[in-house]
Order: sequence, then C-alpha cells, then structure tokens
Amino acid sequence: MLVGYARTSTADQEAGLEAQIRDLSAIGCEKVFQERVSSVGKRAELERCIDYVRDTDKIVVKRLDRFARSMADAIDLERRIAAKGAALQILDPAIDTSTAAGRLTFNIFSSVAQFEREIMLERQREGIAKAKAEGKYRGRKPTVRMQAGRIRELKGSGMSNSAIARQLGVHVSNVGRVLALGQQQ
Repeated sequence: MLVGYARTSTADQEAGLEAQIRDLSAIGCEKVFQERVSSVGKRAELERCIDYVRDTDKIVVKRLDRFARSMADAIDLERRIAAKGAALQILDPAIDTSTAAGRLTFNIFSSVAQFEREIMLERQREGIAKAKAEGKYRGRKPTVRMQAGRIRELKGSGMSNSAIARQLGVHVSNVGRVLALGQQQ
C-alpha cells in the first residue's frame, strides 16, 4: 500500500500542499496524511503516518525537504519506517529505499541537502554580520514588549494570560515574560 505524506510550513502555502496531494494521489497513494507545520515544530501527522504503515507499505513524499529537517532527522525517520518493514519513496528526485541502491541514493541526497542548508545558513549569517557592520540591520521589532502597558492593564483587570494572548494575538509565553519583567523592575 502506498501512503502519502504532504507538508507545507505555513497555511498560506495552500497551492503547494494541494500540488503535493495531487501528485501523491496520481501515483496511487490510498491514504494521504497532510499538515501545515514548520519542520522544526511537532509533526503530528508524520508521526501518525509512520504509525499507520505496515510491512511492505511505502510512505511516499514529493520531496525530501517536505519530509525531514536535517540529514540526521531523515536517516532517523527512514530507519523507523524500515523497522516496521516499510520503505520510503521520494518522487523528486526518484528514490526508493526498498532497494540497496535506493538507500544509498537516499543517504547521499540527505547529505547533500544538509550541506546546502548549512551553506545557506552561513551566507545568511555573513549577510546579517555585514548589514550590522553597515548599521542597516536592527533585528525584529519587539512587538510584544511594545504592548507591555496593555498586557499589564488587562492582567490588572483580572484576565488570564491565555485570554490576554488571544486578545492581543501573541503567544501566551510572551505575555508571561512581559509580566515577569514588570515584576523585576
């Protein structure tokens, strides 16, 4: 049985998710697990997908970057799939870990993907350092701290941290940080 897994990082990448699902369905995936979550976040549907597969099944993904966040992650996930007697199939490029050549290709592509990611991060750090040296980089605007007065006001009126976070559209942990900073001052 072919079991698909499709992922995009954000909700606004709807067309990308639809394209993945279309391609997975076109090759015969009987079930497709899908989610909109960053690769660094918890991927509950990927976990469900791995739990779902049985001996001789294949998990099919469009591209390696939709499946794993790093070489170590890719290898770990592939081993978990193999331990269940299943295999991994990547459509672009064509890789199938049910064969020795496919596993070799998978490991090579995982290494190359990790290398590309590290090179990109090095360039990004260099660009940020250059921008800082030229006085052009100031970082992200501290939007939650700018709302500190409103957060304290709402807390003073008896609202819970989670209610404040919902009302202001921020994460509850940021509300807690702002309130903790206010107590230290």
